[in-house]
Amino acid sequence: MADRKHRILMVSDFFYPNLGGVENRFYYLSQCLLKLGHKVVVMTHACGNRSGVRYMTGGVKVYYVPWKPFLMQNTLPTFYGTLPIVRTILIREKISLVHGHQAFSTLCHEALMHAPTMGYRVVFTDHSLYGFADVGSIHMNKVLLFTLADVSQAICVSHPSKENTVLRSGLHPERVFVIPNAVESAMFKPGPERPQGNEIVIVVISRLVYRKGADLLVEVIPEVCHLHPIRNAGAVPHACVRFVLISGHIFLNRYLSCGAWAGKLFCLVMIIDFLRWLLLQLWQPTGDIEEVPEFTVFNNHQDLDRCS
Repeated sequence: MADRKHRILMVSDFFYPNLGGVENRFYYLSQCLLKLGHKVVVMTHACGNRSGVRYMTGGVKVYYVPWKPFLMQNTLPTFYGTLPIVRTILIREKISLVHGHQAFSTLCHEALMHAPTMGYRVVFTDHSLYGFADVGSIHMNKVLLFTLADVSQAICVSHPSKENTVLRSGLHPERVFVIPNAVESAMFKPGPERPQGNEIVIVVISRLVYRKGADLLVEVIPEVCHLHPIRNAGAVPHACVRFVLISGHIFLNRYLSCGAWAGKLFCLVMIIDFLRWLLLQLWQPTGDIEEVPEFTVFNNHQDLDRCS
């Protein structure tokens, strides 16, 4: 079973040409599956004039179905409206596994609901943390109980995310696995030297949307402008992110989505990562590191008794 090559249908409302964390993970996961010899087909909604079948790097076949997003890149829920096209893709591409991404994706939930009725195995990946008290979270948690009832396995991007998904969906913890998000360390090496000058440079890299804390940034910028000038770099290309990061002393991160406690958790993780990056930059050993001397490891209590 481990050597079997699958034909995988990846389904989500969040995919290129839109940009974001889910879109990036979705794309790179598809590329990794292709390298392992699997066939990958993507189903997402139309984006602008991009509709129909397209091909991406490595031979990823993408179905941009003729549904337009109506709220936050999500299509209008239809429950059974997508059944004909989902069934057509499953049969035409000879799919063996359906993989849905993101709890707030309408297409994902409808595909996870239809595929098991036709005997297909399904996997769900949750990329975010969600609360339990606000209206939107309560509604989505009820939807998860319904659509994830027949999933074979679920994947989360962190251990807190796994606990959050288990509580919200009612899935057994043994059916939920963790595959953490990763950063290509070669692309984020510390700068050769620390930023010079007497001014403290604060770096903010984020999409300017509410769930990323844009409203907090609007409140902070006027106060900072009274003391120091601010430079808006605009849209920063991905290849220039490292250059912007190493040009500053402080990295400011804001995150509002998933509730207050989840936002604090994400900010804490980002701050810890940034501090770790600074420690790597500051820790430059001047001499050779002394090797740890050899020692004996005792395997049982009898060895310890002989030494006593």
